This record gives sequence, structure tokens and C-alpha cells, in this order.
Amino acid sequence: MKKTILFTLLFTSLLSFSQVAIGKSNITNPSVSLEFGNENRGILLPWVTSVSSVTGAVDGTIIYDITDKKIKYLKAGFWFDLTIDNTGIVDTSLQNTLTDVSSAKTSIGTNAATDSTPGILVLTDTNKAMVLPKVSSPHLNIISPSSGIMVYDTTAHQLAVFNGTVWSFWKP
Repeated sequence: MKKTILFTLLFTSLLSFSQVAIGKSNITNPSVSLEFGNENRGILLPWVTSVSSVTGAVDGTIIYDITDKKIKYLKAGFWFDLTIDNTGIVDTSLQNTLTDVSSAKTSIGTNAATDSTPGILVLTDTNKAMVLPKVSSPHLNIISPSSGIMVYDTTAHQLAVFNGTVWSFWKP
């Protein structure tokens, strides 16, 4: 029931506004399309069996490849690795019996209703960004992280990704 209510509220907010806050009551910056609350949680990236199974992806797409156990993003038509190693552990038992809905898509932005960019979650604004979930020292504070989780480490001021075993950290 909670999931149905959350989905309904999220869907309604997507139709009404071009900005969305999850886990908080409002967006803190007008340049943000999607912003998360300040809990010790991250965003779980879409799991794919391999990058070759991803069709129609555009630059900026981020996925968790369960075959390589690596978080990857698409840049200039090539997949780049954001994970230090491939020793990750992936438990796909929760999704093994499920089938993907190829048309599933949520768009956030001023032209969300007409945007045709492929993806599960598409931020359509060209002048706004997504603020990742912010966690202080995620390797210490996220208990039992899921494979493919991504956050912004507020202590070290860097991107943190988890492949199921190892956290990888990236600074600009």
C-alpha cells in the first residue's frame, strides 16, 4: 500500500512540477531537477546483464553491469568503468522471476511529457541537474549497501559507488 501511495504521489508530482524531491519536502536550489533527502541511503542504478544488452543508450547513461560487477557510464559512445575491481557480489534472486517492461520510463523536467530520450529515469531539463543522495563516509554509514548503489560522500567530497563488495571513490 505504501508503495502504491508513493508511486501515485511521485507520478502526480511529475505531472505538476519540473522539480522533484525524494525523502524531503522541497528542492533547495532552482537549478535542480531531482534531489534526495539526507538519510544514509543512495540511488540504486539499473542492473543490466551486460553493456551489450543496453540498446539506444545516450551519453550520460549510468548502469550496473552484473556480469562484470562494475558501475559504468556512457561517454562519447563508449562505456567507462567507475569501479576499482570486479570482485562484487550480485544477488539477483529478487529480480530473476520478474520481466522488464521495455516501455517503463519516468521523466522529470519541463518537457517530460514529450521527451523521447531512452531510459528508466530521464531528467529532461537542459539547465538543471540531479543532486545525488548525500552521505557522510558512506563506506562507514550505509549498513548493508546494495550492489550498484551510488552516493555523494560529503566527508571526502567525492562520488562513491559500491559494486557489491568494494566501494570506489572518484574526485573530479
